[in-house]
Amino acid sequence: MTNEMDTETAPVYTKDNPFLSSIVDNRSLNRPGSMKETRHIEVSIAGSDLKYEAGDSLGVFPANDPAAVDELLQVAGLGADEEVTLPRHDEPVPLREALIRCLNIGQQTKKFLQALAGHTSDPAEKRKLDALVQPASRQEMMEFLSQREVVDLLKVFPGVRFTAQQLADQLKRLVPRLYSIASSPWVYPEVVHLTVAVVRYRTNNRDRVGVCSTYLAERASMHRPEVPVFLAKSHFRLPDDPDRDIIMVGPGTGIAPFRAFLQERISLGAKGRNWLFFGDQRQEYDYLYGDEFERYREEGHLNKISLAFSRDQEHKVYVQDRMLEESRTLWEWLQGGAYFYVCGDAHRMAKDVDQALHQIARESGGMTEEEAASHVKLLRKERRYQRDVY
Repeated sequence: MTNEMDTETAPVYTKDNPFLSSIVDNRSLNRPGSMKETRHIEVSIAGSDLKYEAGDSLGVFPANDPAAVDELLQVAGLGADEEVTLPRHDEPVPLREALIRCLNIGQQTKKFLQALAGHTSDPAEKRKLDALVQPASRQEMMEFLSQREVVDLLKVFPGVRFTAQQLADQLKRLVPRLYSIASSPWVYPEVVHLTVAVVRYRTNNRDRVGVCSTYLAERASMHRPEVPVFLAKSHFRLPDDPDRDIIMVGPGTGIAPFRAFLQERISLGAKGRNWLFFGDQRQEYDYLYGDEFERYREEGHLNKISLAFSRDQEHKVYVQDRMLEESRTLWEWLQGGAYFYVCGDAHRMAKDVDQALHQIARESGGMTEEEAASHVKLLRKERRYQRDVY
């Protein structure tokens, strides 16, 4: 029999119904003098009933910079309080609020250029836009769009005039960003730690920023429930057997889930050995969570740590180079049943690490190229080779 209390369920927070969390800590992980900007952000999920696991990610819905939105409104000649209707919203929303919270005002697509062509009163602008969207101009169009956001495009084509609703209809939704969680629920059940690389760059003579990274680093208020978040479950998991050894390769912000793994293994008293490969630019400035990892090493929780700081010597050294230097020992760990994890950049680092793993199988395992490929494939199948790359 089900009693009345059983039928009352707690709110379920999802991507479509995010929890309004608050930031409770925000500090730099790089020391003064670094060329990078990486921040440790702690997000409170107290009261949400959200249960995360080491290896999961936190989805964050960002907000655009209000100053950038105000500039866009001015260039577009539109009023902040003009109301627009948006998908998934029951009530009309003031345009300024929609542009801050709901719509992507950054880099656009061919579809937006076509919309500009349909809303300009200037024949020369229309000819230029029509030419840009032709198949033969694809490379030129992609380069043109990569250098410009919505406000830039409206400045380039001043003959374009949208109504508030027309502009809202042309813009895609502001999508959430996923961040690998850098804490274990066994240690921090009601707080999620994130390791955030703050993105800043310059194109077309204008300073640009990563929307979500600067939102978390600068614009989101401290200790106010205003940051919409949700949990994204992952395949990235520690071994079921805590006595298994683990090898973790996580340069830069790829360190995040491995900080969580180590917290969890230490908290649960796992007997398996832990080996961490970490890399960044300079050890003096960019050893993210270095004090923690050195303490773990001194306490015997981190059995091996292999560091690769690319700019601390004349020739650049990366985590895959450290792997090859430790080839024989790494192979012995794998032959003993160790799990191998990689987190971070998918475009170069993860590929280079994968190539190094194949090379280790050939050179230290005495395998042919085909045998090495089959062995790495088997590691994947057995879930002993896991990747969280982006």
